[in-house]
Amino acid sequence: MNNAVRPVLGLIAGEGRLPFMVAEGARKAGFRVICIGLADNAEPSLAEHVDVFFWGAIARPGGWMRKLRKHNVSRAIMVGRVEKARIYTPRRILRYLPDWRAFRIWYWRLRGKDKRNDQVLLAITEEFADGGIILEDSTMYCREHLATEGVMTRKQPSRSVQADIEFGWKLVLEVGRLDIGQAIAVREQEIIAVESIEGTAAMIERAGQLCKKGGWTLLKAAKPQQDLRFDMPCVGPDTITSMHKYGGQCLVVEKDRVLIIDKPQTLDLADKLGITVIGH
Repeated sequence: MNNAVRPVLGLIAGEGRLPFMVAEGARKAGFRVICIGLADNAEPSLAEHVDVFFWGAIARPGGWMRKLRKHNVSRAIMVGRVEKARIYTPRRILRYLPDWRAFRIWYWRLRGKDKRNDQVLLAITEEFADGGIILEDSTMYCREHLATEGVMTRKQPSRSVQADIEFGWKLVLEVGRLDIGQAIAVREQEIIAVESIEGTAAMIERAGQLCKKGGWTLLKAAKPQQDLRFDMPCVGPDTITSMHKYGGQCLVVEKDRVLIIDKPQTLDLADKLGITVIGH
């Protein structure tokens, strides 16, 4: 299809595989993808999977918007992890040099509000809308990778694992409601670890260190108030590999609200490593 008649989609990309999946799905759907890769976060190779690629400083959303509008982008998707720990480094103001839109977001849209993820992302969404760019559901072009209900692997959960799931599910939803994290690890109806700013991978490692005998269950869910336009919870091959290394035996994810990165390959790997994957 000629570029002049192809619809255009903006992609604001952080870390991980998910931006690649969105780009692939959007291009298959006939879109010309204009991508802003967030510096120090996005994979450089993403440039080979989109039509136009720019780097964008993490604290300069005004620059992202100008580049997208230059290519007639009016709708965009923002996906991929942003390494939060980097944002809390000393001299961060000097390092990131925020632009005036970042100051508008932080000191006007967030004035009098807390600075947790949900509020910050909503403020970014409002700022983009004011600039003529609507942020859309991040799963729109990769819905086939969403978790489905029930056991998705060959291995079935034991009675003790089922008891841990029943015990842990309401707790992982509460952790999300409080905007602490999106995952917990449970064994014998005891919480071993809770995800916070460090992310799921580091939490899995900590669970393995704290529960040397293994056999624990990882539960991961979207926050009850999760806005699916961004910050979509994900699991993938790295999750399965890490769980196997640190003694996890079952992964439980929220149906329709958690993405399984490269779902067929991830479930095949879980089968090979003897890990149960369940959509709850």
